[in-house]
Amino acid sequence: MESMLFSPISIGDLVINNRIVVAPMCQYSAIDGSATDWHLMHLGQFSVSGSGLVFIEATAVEKKGRITPGCLGLYSDDNEKELKKIVQFFKKYGNSKIGIQLAHAGRKASTEIPWRGGLPLEEGNDQCWETVAPSAESYSSNWPSPSELDTSGLKQILDYFVTAAKRSVKIGFDVIELHMAHGYLLHQFLSPVSNTRSDEYGQTLEGRMKFPLEVFKAVRNSIPENFPLGVRFSATDWIEDSSWDLTESIKFGQELKKLKCKFIDVSSGGNSPRQKISPGPAYQTGFAAEIKKKVNLTTIAVGQINEPFQAESIISTGQADMVAIGRGMLYNPRWAWHAAEVFSNECAYPPQYARAHHSLIGLPIPGNPQK
Repeated sequence: MESMLFSPISIGDLVINNRIVVAPMCQYSAIDGSATDWHLMHLGQFSVSGSGLVFIEATAVEKKGRITPGCLGLYSDDNEKELKKIVQFFKKYGNSKIGIQLAHAGRKASTEIPWRGGLPLEEGNDQCWETVAPSAESYSSNWPSPSELDTSGLKQILDYFVTAAKRSVKIGFDVIELHMAHGYLLHQFLSPVSNTRSDEYGQTLEGRMKFPLEVFKAVRNSIPENFPLGVRFSATDWIEDSSWDLTESIKFGQELKKLKCKFIDVSSGGNSPRQKISPGPAYQTGFAAEIKKKVNLTTIAVGQINEPFQAESIISTGQADMVAIGRGMLYNPRWAWHAAEVFSNECAYPPQYARAHHSLIGLPIPGNPQK
């Protein structure tokens, strides 16, 4: 059957071979923000997986913006050098485009890596650092209170995003996504759960959107005009008494469109332990569909999209333009190959692996040629 999932799509001037995206997935394996051999292995396998676009994990724009001491960053020359090795691998061997997700963890920074508990690092730990946020509101009662950002602090963080974006273009990334979801700093500004400021950066929806939009505009103005720059945001906090919901998300998306945002990546939640989420297959796709309809921008759906027919249905019915797969890719890095077989579609293979393809089994093997 003809598959929309394997049809090409353009974002700005960038042509992507199909609609399959490897979602950003934190690996907590960096050293002072710099990628290691683990990242080269992890991302390298996806570069030859047949997916159209691969995002590297959330990458902090400053050292204090990391979620954990093991998170990637792009705030130093060494960070840049190590990430460039990965981009060069994609360009030399890969069949996928590569994107970077620029982020700042805000009040959710300075935590232990997940397999060591994931809780805030204790004071006295030499890896612990002070966190910042729109307001001095802690993530939960057993988390430290962050420092409220003043005007100079806001300007500094904006500059960090701009510098990291310039580095991203210089390195050779094909796409930049600004992380405004999952309760990290820019989401913290958007939501009244975490933004209780009384100045121009709070109080109303317009005030809460102000700093994230300023960051987007500054980044947009610092990179080539048609470079694919987009945003991932949470469509809702999943909290009944929070006004950050689908209605406000649509308004935010419309403002991003005015600033020449090229795509929106729709997730949800992450800003408070009070959230009440009912997860299930493709449980966030309805948010993506409504935002795509009302904002009319290239839209990526994400969230428990694991089966090829499920992904195909999302694209072919117009709910989203692309699908991002995370845990499913960790479990099966060849997801795109197997989906292509389901729909009898072509999917890129590296020549080194070509003899694994069902249509090419039986090709000559060096030293054992066919007669």
